[in-house]
Amino acid sequence: MLPGINLSAQQITEADTIKPVNIKPVTEEGVHSPKKAAIYSAILPGLGQAYNKKYWKIPLVYIGFGAIVYFIDWNNENYHFNRTAYDHLTDDNPDTNKYLEIEAIKNYDLDNPSHLANFEDGLLKRKDYYRRNRDLLFISMVGFYGLNIIDASVDAHLFNFDISDDLTFDWQPSMLNVDNNFVYCVNCKINF
Repeated sequence: MLPGINLSAQQITEADTIKPVNIKPVTEEGVHSPKKAAIYSAILPGLGQAYNKKYWKIPLVYIGFGAIVYFIDWNNENYHFNRTAYDHLTDDNPDTNKYLEIEAIKNYDLDNPSHLANFEDGLLKRKDYYRRNRDLLFISMVGFYGLNIIDASVDAHLFNFDISDDLTFDWQPSMLNVDNNFVYCVNCKINF
């Protein structure tokens, strides 16, 4: 004998009564459109959340964008500073000395060629580090913008989703007679 699984949703018995349900006619303004929410969020971040009446999410969207913009600016300033310092260190003009503003220069004797090479290498690494972080933050801003649109669309899909208080899952073993052969099963009853 092969075991089988019998899944069923609610079974209506004689004890259950069917109650009339008042169904509201669906009008154009009654439909909550995920497409409209996504377009609103694409036009202005946070507008889709306002359309979904999730006003508490709007400050989170702008805090996220603000934090990303702040760190882009901070990394960009450090990148430009280190790039200028490296350019001033490697050029032959004695009037350009931006590299002297770097705090770590106290640890180096720039008259020593090996110290100069180490300092120059450190400037290159710092410049590349801040440039890479700035570029990754631009990518993360695009990702956060997409996440804002996805959040508005998913929220609009679930806007009219009704969850009742009776969410139960009941399972019990049973035995079915199929062509005079007994099949052992598990019956599942889901109420929602």
